[in-house]
Amino acid sequence: MIKKIKFQHLMTAPTIIVLGCLTLFPLIYTLYYSFTDYYYLASGPKNFIGLNNYIDIFNDELFRKAVMNTVKFMLLVVVIETFLGLVMALLLNSFSKGVKIFRIILLLPILLPPVTVALIWQMMLSNKDGIINQLLALFNIQPFNWLSDVSTAFYAILMIDIWQWTPFAFLLIYASLQSVPESQYEAAKIDGANALGKFIYITLPNILPEIFLVILLRTIDAFRLFDKVNILTKGGPANSTTTITQYIYLNGVYNLKVGYGAAASLIMAFLVLLFSAVYLKKAFGVNKN
Repeated sequence: MIKKIKFQHLMTAPTIIVLGCLTLFPLIYTLYYSFTDYYYLASGPKNFIGLNNYIDIFNDELFRKAVMNTVKFMLLVVVIETFLGLVMALLLNSFSKGVKIFRIILLLPILLPPVTVALIWQMMLSNKDGIINQLLALFNIQPFNWLSDVSTAFYAILMIDIWQWTPFAFLLIYASLQSVPESQYEAAKIDGANALGKFIYITLPNILPEIFLVILLRTIDAFRLFDKVNILTKGGPANSTTTITQYIYLNGVYNLKVGYGAAASLIMAFLVLLFSAVYLKKAFGVNKN
């Protein structure tokens, strides 16, 4: 038994070491430089400035706006995508024919790269010759400047993300529906349960862990929103679509303030862990039950 354990440890050690280095080194590197005034083009030494970067970030109105935009975006996409994914999964699970065809069609959006999705929707939402405005013109509705108007830019990006990632929620929930024991439905039918009762007392408890998994994964991914914003609006208009990742990019990459960007990155990581911890606690509670 001891030899077996040692052999297993020996075989997995290279992978653990590589993954540890790829995880720990960037984390320590980022943490260290977040306490410095590291500017990429500066030739002088990197001075230790303590918490100054963090203080400056929290005092920056643009950062507070970026956090509010990101949290608002995350909450909306998680709720809407999970709900729509659940509805789509239940609907398709009730079909007896054409399941494979509909499943392929529904999964097409997540097969496209985010950059491609952003460019496609940029053309569709064009205020001059975009197909969306052309359809609105059929009903005598004036064209909207979707991506340049403060009142619509945020929700345009929200709509695009929902279109692309709702199929992801659908896929996980639909897969979990296939594992619900049929015997439970038969027992409920004998007891006289209706469709709503079957969903509440049988379907939902069985798929709840997967729903929490969808919520967790979409929460993490929503915090990383960058591609669509950078391509479509670059954080505008009037910072209405600026996200934390866009803020980090502007300071750490575009303006080359590495120390400042490192501090903002750690704050973002902390926010992701904070929201994820809530979902993980709920998910573990569901699994125990």
